[in-house]
This record gives sequence, C-alpha cells and structure tokens, in this order.
Amino acid sequence: MSIRQFALPDLGEGLTESEIVHWHVTEGDLVSLNQVIADVETAKAMVELPSPHAGRVTKLHVPEGTTVEVGQTIVSFDVSMDAPAEVEDGPEVAPPNLVGYGAVAESGRPARRERVLPAPEPVPISTHRRAAPPVRKLAAQLGVDLAAVHGSGEAGLITRADVEGARTAPAAVVTGEGTSLPVKGIRKLTAEAMVRSAFTAPHVTVFLTVDVTRTVELLDELRSSSAFREMRLTFLAAVAKACCSAIGRTPAINSRWDEGGDTITQVAHVGLGVAAATPRGLLVPVIPVADTLSLAPLAEAITTLARTAKAGETRPADLTGGTFTISNVGVFGVDAGTPIINDGEAAILAVGAVVRRPWEWQGEIALRHVVTLSLSFDHRVLDGEQGSRFLADVGGLLHNPASAFAL
Repeated sequence: MSIRQFALPDLGEGLTESEIVHWHVTEGDLVSLNQVIADVETAKAMVELPSPHAGRVTKLHVPEGTTVEVGQTIVSFDVSMDAPAEVEDGPEVAPPNLVGYGAVAESGRPARRERVLPAPEPVPISTHRRAAPPVRKLAAQLGVDLAAVHGSGEAGLITRADVEGARTAPAAVVTGEGTSLPVKGIRKLTAEAMVRSAFTAPHVTVFLTVDVTRTVELLDELRSSSAFREMRLTFLAAVAKACCSAIGRTPAINSRWDEGGDTITQVAHVGLGVAAATPRGLLVPVIPVADTLSLAPLAEAITTLARTAKAGETRPADLTGGTFTISNVGVFGVDAGTPIINDGEAAILAVGAVVRRPWEWQGEIALRHVVTLSLSFDHRVLDGEQGSRFLADVGGLLHNPASAFAL
C-alpha cells in the first residue's frame, strides 16, 4: 500500500480557505487522475476539485460543510496497483496548482503514463448527488431534505425550483434566544470588504432624479428590431452604456486610491462590476473593457454574468478587475439608496426603480418614466464637482440617449 495525502491547494486570488460543500467520492472508491472528487466553495465562487492521483480513497479527513485552510490535508489515496489506472515506472505527477486545471507534470519531466484497466462496478449514486452544487447549497440553506425531493430536470435532476417548492424548514436552527447563522463564504468576504471600504474611504452620496422616458421608448423599439430580438435588453444595460460614456468624459471616476503610496491610479479601461444577489450572497462579477463595447454586446454580457452568478458558476477570475460598479436596487422596488463603494474602487452607482410619475414636460404635467440615481464616491479621489458632473452626465444621457447609444 502506498498512501498519498492531498492537501487543499492554493486556489489563487488571495484565498486562504474553502468549505467542502460536497464529496463526490466515499472512502473505498476508486478514482482516476483529474476525476472531480469534491465541490468546494471559496469566498468568491463554487469550484470543482480534481483528484491529483489515480488510486483508492482511503480516508476523507474532513466532513461536508467544514471550512479548511490551504495546506490542510483533506483526503488520502492508496496509489498502489489496485488503482483504476495502473502506473508504470516514471516520474511522479505534481498535484494541481489551481482548481479546474487538474494535475500537471513537473517542469521538464514527462507526465507518467497510464494504462486504463476495466472500470470497477458502478457505485450507486446517493440521493444528494442528483442536484448541482448551487442547488444542494440552497437546499441546505432552506433546510430541504433532497432525499424527499422529486427532481423535475433531465434524468431526475433536482432544480432550484424543486428545492424552493419543497421548502419545509428554515435555513437555521431557531431557539428561544433567536436565530444563529454562521457567517462564512461570500457573505464573510462581503462583510469584511464593506467594513474596510466604509471605514477607510470617506463616502459622499449624491442623488439625481431624471426623466428617462426616451430611453424606455428607445429600448422598446430596439427590442423589436432584428439585432436585439433574441437579446434580453434591459434598462440596466442602458445605464451601463451611459456610465461608460460618462466615464470617458470624467475619467477620474475610473480611479483607485493606493493606500501604500498615497497615490491615485487612473485606470485606462472600465472594468464594469454589476452587483448580483445570489443564494450565496452578493457577488460583483466584472465585464472587462466595458467601455469598448456597444449596447448589444454590453447587454449580452450583463445577461450572461447575471445568469452565471445565480447558477453559482461564477469563476473567481470573473470577480476581479473591477473599476466601477452598478447596483440595480430598482429590481427590489426601491427608489434610492446610499451604496457602499466596492473595495478598491472610487465610485458606485445605485439605480432605483423606473416608475411612472407626474412630471413637468414641455410646460405641462404628464406621466413620465422617472428613475432616481444615487452615486457614492470616495472623496479622497473625487471632489464634489467631479462626482456631481459625472452623475449629471449619466442622467443627461439617459434623458436623451441618442448620443450614448450611438457609440
């Protein structure tokens, strides 16, 4: 018997711990090289952990739901000849250095060769494996027993709707003293970042309520055109385009304060973060070089990142590189708010609900589509004139969108 221990690898992005959400293997299972053995949740994303060895699982060192540090042993393998792939003489294969990339050979050495043996008898799939990791996570939060849930998806796969429909218990244990919820994963990261931002950057928030009827009407027209017919063209996409255009006129918005050297760095392109509420908490996936995109690809990118975030498939790399963030609080029926700047950025825009209100129009009172925009900015980076000019510019582009959408 030749035992190899596998420690939680460095997942990159400055992450030092992860939660073992689900083991895909049990003790005694035979696994092949790069076979997915676990789903792990970092503070940024849910990722799959590949096996660095071919062999038999001898011990799972931590149970599901446990948070482990990088470098902590999580599983042991017997890599002797009873493994599913027979190993011939050759150099050892290095463990994976990043989740999702699998095992790689050491630099300058060829990878070991494998001769595939007949597959072992299939192991019955446990009930909780009939759902994707984000769905299992949601079930745990809602207190739903997946063994009692009928899956409506393909081949009996349990979907998010199945879990929500079968909700039978609260997400946390309730006692006479109240409800206790652990703070970990993305919620822990968000809390730390918000505290750091709120108590480091001096926030100033300015508000603007604007008539966006022309933008609403233009979006309706574009949706019926062949170029946009298959696309989910939202008001948020119009706001994103207006912000990118306005940043070009007030580039100081696209800056960051560097704590170490007390300098301000103005970034060349816009890394547009779009806040997304997910079952795991608030995520802010980023659209790189958003300022180079026209309305159509920008709308498509927003739709894709929102769908990916809610499905729990956002990669850690998709959450980096942001320079300016938009938070759409209007989807919750909220008119305005005072958003906290995303850590490392200089400003964030909250978009309220678009509502029909009596409004002065061409000397008369008429029902118009109106929205309130709230801009919070770091007063170390921007002064009031710059922040106010940027917000007025965004509002002006949404009031008369022709110049913004033409870019």
